[in-house]
Amino acid sequence: MAMNDSVNILNSAYLAVEYIDSFLPDNPLQQPFKNAWNYMLDNYTKFQIATWGSLLVHEVSYFLLCVPGFVFQFIPYMQKYKIQQDKPETWEKQWKCFKTLLFNHFFIQLPLICGTYYFTEYFNIPYEWEEMPRWYVVVAQCLGCAVIEDAWHYFLHRLLHHKRIYKYIHKVHHEFVSPFGMQAEYAHPLETLILGAGFFIGIVVFCNHVILLWAWVICRLMETIDVHSGYDVPLNPLHLVPFYAGARFHDFHHMNFIGNYASTFTWWDRIFGTDSQFIAYREKEKKQQLMAKKKA
Repeated sequence: MAMNDSVNILNSAYLAVEYIDSFLPDNPLQQPFKNAWNYMLDNYTKFQIATWGSLLVHEVSYFLLCVPGFVFQFIPYMQKYKIQQDKPETWEKQWKCFKTLLFNHFFIQLPLICGTYYFTEYFNIPYEWEEMPRWYVVVAQCLGCAVIEDAWHYFLHRLLHHKRIYKYIHKVHHEFVSPFGMQAEYAHPLETLILGAGFFIGIVVFCNHVILLWAWVICRLMETIDVHSGYDVPLNPLHLVPFYAGARFHDFHHMNFIGNYASTFTWWDRIFGTDSQFIAYREKEKKQQLMAKKKA
């Protein structure tokens, strides 16, 4: 009975969103996107789309999303939003990070991406425009992927901090006490495989079109680059997502090394009390700010 009730609620929610969507104006980008998508299908094989298309989506999205944080370091006005203001980025660190990224992207992640075509063939995942789900379905699927990945990341990330394992794998990612956006995927190759596995679980569960692969890649990169950006910028649209951890939450993890293990949301750390040091730190910060205002 409970299962039937859940299904009915989901169906009702889907119909409600579909009804609201019918009143929204036509998206002016839909037709150009459709033309581009059909051109891609007509001129490239499924293997090329799944492999090189996925690599292109990852690389372009990653480095474009890193641009704002990279530019912020040259804008004096933005420095007031930098979380660890006493630890500025350096060219040496950024160059080291970039070289490691290229190695991880092309020697660790690319071989995994090459399996995308075989995954879509095995599960009969469609590529056609006519079978592409509506935007709100893709958004809901990405949210589901994020919830699953967040659970995987919390427990495996916490395990990688175990004193018997930490120095062999996860210590590489913590070379930067004050993170910056490009450092999001700076990690030991084993960590790339271990934590990266969580990315694919949601795909296996939800994927009903190749578009979800690319949408989820973009969403995941947007989140991880934001939390590693080192800047807590107001009016960040990601802060509208309920329970979103954000840059300040994850920045504390790099600064403190203990606690705040989740990737996207705050609930696992709250449930297991691994955010206690962060909460105490934030309370101390607020008291100091209050005292500074009183003195002023």
